[in-house]
Amino acid sequence: MGRLVVISNRVAVPKARGAAGAQGGLAGALNSALKKHKGLWFGWSGQESEAETGESTGNINMQRADGVTTATIDLSARDVDEYYNGYANSTLWPLFHYRLDLTEYERETGKGYERVNERFAECVQPLIEEEDLVWVHDYHLLPLGERLRARGLKNRIGFFLHIPWPPTRLFVSLPFHERLVRTMLDYDLVGFQNNEWLESFLHYCRKELGAEVDEVTGVVSFEGRTVRAKAYPIGIDWDHFQAQGKTETAHKAAERLTDSIRNRAAMIGVDRLDYSKGLPERIDGIGRFFDQHPERVRDLVYIQVAPPSREDVESYQHIREVLEQKTGQINGARSEVDLVPIRYVNRGYEHAELYGFFNAAKIGLVTPLRDGMNLVAKEYVAAQDPEDPGVLILSRFAGAAQQLSCDEKGAVMVNPHSPDDLSHAILAALDMPLAERKSRYEAMITTIREDNIQAWTAEFCSDLAGE
Repeated sequence: MGRLVVISNRVAVPKARGAAGAQGGLAGALNSALKKHKGLWFGWSGQESEAETGESTGNINMQRADGVTTATIDLSARDVDEYYNGYANSTLWPLFHYRLDLTEYERETGKGYERVNERFAECVQPLIEEEDLVWVHDYHLLPLGERLRARGLKNRIGFFLHIPWPPTRLFVSLPFHERLVRTMLDYDLVGFQNNEWLESFLHYCRKELGAEVDEVTGVVSFEGRTVRAKAYPIGIDWDHFQAQGKTETAHKAAERLTDSIRNRAAMIGVDRLDYSKGLPERIDGIGRFFDQHPERVRDLVYIQVAPPSREDVESYQHIREVLEQKTGQINGARSEVDLVPIRYVNRGYEHAELYGFFNAAKIGLVTPLRDGMNLVAKEYVAAQDPEDPGVLILSRFAGAAQQLSCDEKGAVMVNPHSPDDLSHAILAALDMPLAERKSRYEAMITTIREDNIQAWTAEFCSDLAGE
């Protein structure tokens, strides 16, 4: 094959391989594959231009580093508001995370979404060479394959969705839902995080489009077009993460956390500040634990690392206010002069620091209401000492649940909507014997180590190339 051309909303430069909670896994996922194939990464710069809405200035910022070429464009303020803040993050994101109550249906933002996808196609198409494999990423760019085909592109084009795909009965609430899915059938390969969302997509194609669907191969045939859909569970960059764990930064982070908790067990959560992560519900569960077991307040400290996310979207401002209020109420009721049960940190950390924090924490809490994969769950387990591992408490609605539940021998699975369920899980994790902790760790670690990011990119690219 030729080069690998990656197209995504944003382009991550090498220095952006920082906090897991802030990156969503995409930078680490693609970095090594792009280097291997001397690839090109195209997307929005994150900057606003002075140009009129949708106007193509022809200004593409090209840079090359470590064998990877990055190409970025600016967008107008209105394009950012309608395409990114509007349709992508106020319509598709909440809908795909099953939050109909937060989903906004605005005709103008839908037009902005289509306009920016057309702009992406216009700018990137001249950069694509005949033998290149093209890999489009995530919900911002669902119709981009169709836009590229309309411009005569014959290359193999794949698409991967990093977030859930909703059930048909929810997805049909989206205006012009059929038109959107029809554009996706111009890809050669469409990837999902797990089988649940793959099956939801195939169900929609069969029921709403009347497409011919092969449930075994995932091949969808419709009006002369054929696309293959398949589950590709994303993994962590195992070697990179383990290397971070050997650094002085990681060692000092673990030491710093251990020294600060003064013989208490540390429980940690690392999440972007987003309503899909179930943070208020998580704090309710922790509050329930302290209510039911007040004598254990001196045994446990919870650390919530929550880097801010999309701060100019109203629903994200609200989630921060609610989280701060709930945390303050519990701390106000349970704190002593020498003890605060919950530490809330509204910032991100580098991978090495996170490794140290995870290693020092006896419990990892990953309880989204609905999530794509949630690589933090895998990173927490990867950072554990095999001889004295901590316990992962994981939402059954996280994308990672299918891999890490391990027939109830891996993570402790919980319903994130139930404070009582979460309280029970925390108590079980806190008192879990070493033999059971080691057994659960061993049930998860093989898939985390072997189903890594390199295997993920290699499998997708191989399938896309038709090898």
